[in-house]
Amino acid sequence: MENNGHIQSGKYAADISSIKDAKLRIESFIHKTPIMSSEYLNSVSGRKLFFKCECFQKGGAFKFRGASNAIFSLGNDQAVKGVVTHSSGNHAAAVSLAAKLRGIPAYIVIPKNAPDCKVENVRRYGGKIFWSEATMQSRESVSTKVMEDTGAILIHPFNDGRIISGQGTISLELLEQIPQIDTIIVPISGGGLISGVALAAKAIKPSIRILAAEPRGANDAAQSKAAGRIITLPETNTIADGLRAFLGDLTWPIVRDLVDEVIVVEDKEIVQAMKMCYEILKVAVEPSGAIGLAAVLSHSFQQNPAWKDCSNIAIIVSGGNVDLGILWESYNK
Repeated sequence: MENNGHIQSGKYAADISSIKDAKLRIESFIHKTPIMSSEYLNSVSGRKLFFKCECFQKGGAFKFRGASNAIFSLGNDQAVKGVVTHSSGNHAAAVSLAAKLRGIPAYIVIPKNAPDCKVENVRRYGGKIFWSEATMQSRESVSTKVMEDTGAILIHPFNDGRIISGQGTISLELLEQIPQIDTIIVPISGGGLISGVALAAKAIKPSIRILAAEPRGANDAAQSKAAGRIITLPETNTIADGLRAFLGDLTWPIVRDLVDEVIVVEDKEIVQAMKMCYEILKVAVEPSGAIGLAAVLSHSFQQNPAWKDCSNIAIIVSGGNVDLGILWESYNK
């Protein structure tokens, strides 16, 4: 990236033109999600907070944007045999729904430890489920076998330019809805969401700050930023089941260049933020979706002089597919 904030076209897997193309391709299928705010949360945080509620997106999460863009950009000859993906949750449901809308089969590889509510979403949208072990190696080998058996096309959860472009449509909406935004806080996992959000937002408004929010038990992005290369962890341990993936070779360069900082929070802060979303915003938010609020309220953000002039902050509430059984258990601990 050049120092003036201008993003060179062709340098990354997506850019502002591919994101604008995605918007045209998917806008008849997706919801334009609302912005919510709370005077109480503004006073607690000392900023104006604007919650971009992707929990109200079709499928209950932002993932439907990328999945729709990927699936509707396939040629008919490619699409006819269907699509395959591996995902523990929201991407699986999103691919199932987008494939259903296109009228093609969706083969979904799901690890056995996925939350029940997310598996039910896949069934609801007609995805055909194949089970794998919880490891990425198992997920990928089962996916490869399904592709060989069916001829289906792989739709990767995040490491795909079409997915990144679809997720970037969030920024196009957000900056139309609240043009005065100076900072966007985004959950980070594989990096598809934050890559799209950062590419679009910085192309439209180069001065905008993009901050990632990440759980301590899966803090590979923070470690990667510090090391200047992709770091993967031997294991992850966090209530935020949607934030356990590692950066890919397409998302990492964008995160490296365009994400200003990664804010790491504890699981107990995430649960507290979920509770606030329920009680104050009256919105059901999954742990991964509440992490942005946890980050803005965290000591490391509040006490960092670098962010003292972040006054109009958008928080991407990435999803609302909460496994209520596990949630009540975590509250009672």
